[in-house]
Amino acid sequence: METVPQAYFDFIMDYAPYFYVIPGTGVDTQWGQGPAPAAHAIDFLAETYESSQFEEQITDIFDKIVELADYLVSIQCTDDGKLAYGGFQSKDGSEQYYSIDAMRAIPALLKAYDITGTSSYLDCATLAGETFLYSTQHQPSNLGVHDQYYGGFAQAVTIADEWFGEMHIIDLYGLIGLQMLYSKTGETVYQSMIDDATAFYRSGFEALYSRYSPLPTGDGEWHRIAESDVVYDDDFGYALNGLFSYEGWSCTVKQVYDYINAIGSSADYPAYNPAVCWSGYVDVVARKVDSNYYDAVTSGILWQLRSGHDKSSLEFSFNVISNHSSEFMFWGTKFDDYSAVENKQSVVTVSWLGLLFLNYQAPLTPFTRILRSHGVDVTVYPVVENKQTFSYGEGTTIKALVCPAKSDETVMEPGYVVNDYVTVHTFAPILHHSKLRYNGTDYEVGPVECYSFRGQVLFRRSVCRRLIA
Repeated sequence: METVPQAYFDFIMDYAPYFYVIPGTGVDTQWGQGPAPAAHAIDFLAETYESSQFEEQITDIFDKIVELADYLVSIQCTDDGKLAYGGFQSKDGSEQYYSIDAMRAIPALLKAYDITGTSSYLDCATLAGETFLYSTQHQPSNLGVHDQYYGGFAQAVTIADEWFGEMHIIDLYGLIGLQMLYSKTGETVYQSMIDDATAFYRSGFEALYSRYSPLPTGDGEWHRIAESDVVYDDDFGYALNGLFSYEGWSCTVKQVYDYINAIGSSADYPAYNPAVCWSGYVDVVARKVDSNYYDAVTSGILWQLRSGHDKSSLEFSFNVISNHSSEFMFWGTKFDDYSAVENKQSVVTVSWLGLLFLNYQAPLTPFTRILRSHGVDVTVYPVVENKQTFSYGEGTTIKALVCPAKSDETVMEPGYVVNDYVTVHTFAPILHHSKLRYNGTDYEVGPVECYSFRGQVLFRRSVCRRLIA
């Protein structure tokens, strides 16, 4: 296990349940507090409570978990005359109660209950599941918001009993809390809710849609963002996390993950590498990213899936984030240099990345063993501009096997000799045209060949040409 940066731990202890912190100013009062940062902070702290790294802070952690769980209890709607009954106010001053917020709060409250034994946390989680989420899944069809029962969850309801009837694939994240409630209570209603939800969302999710707009207020079709082919990456990250927790590396999970993770760099964004984490916006039809920044939270959301099924991305992501841990405390970091998109550090992001640090183990495969014994350190630099002259971004050090290229595997270019080429074998997902520095000499990475076995990456190979100034 790796060590969690002390700054991450202190940040959560100091600022949860606020959404954002503006460095040099303090908490972002416009967003204020909410169930999302409270819940994900509990997810992180519940694991630090069992970690030897924080055994001297165990009392403080316990007290913080109690503080955050009490906050969740305080923002739950307890008016049984309201359709929001059992839901959680989405942020300070809001009149909206979202399904996804209940789905985040339930696991956190159950973890707080397991640690503290406080029965009100179990009661709060149960009310959120069997009443609020059951209501958002069933009542819209009874009230004319939907023309029939679908099995998806209405996005939200206001305290004035007004429905947001669309159903978003991010709510697959709710499978985690529903499974936990079923395990805790044995109530079969939760399994029925899970079955109905997975049956409804699967087709839209596999087709990479974000939301379904039901009749009579909608058009009865699946959609992405507005009328575009773009999706939010974190919606798909959360959905993958929830579905993976329920059915493992299923055909659906594999299909969606592999598709999005294969959308790589482009002429507009040559520095983008999906192994780090995913772009904030992704055009899933044109197969290109549609923003200039990483949505930092996805590297944390995807850690568990990647640990079993995409170890090379997990390792590369961890290396980049551990070398730039301060930059990744912001909700968005630019592809080029990891600078912040906006001067706001995120409690949700830091909570998820804290879980990545707590659980990360360096991949152990036959090839990584060879790299540890015989590999050398090389530094790879992504291309950040390639219109007239190449320029490069921040470097990342990786292990590689490097040997002189053979003449029969090299396409010689004018002005070069065979000694200007090396063959590089890596586990890390290096990109074509990146700069690779080896023994003080810079090379351009050639086309990258990926060798896999049974769906797992074994290694990558590239013939690299020396860069001549």
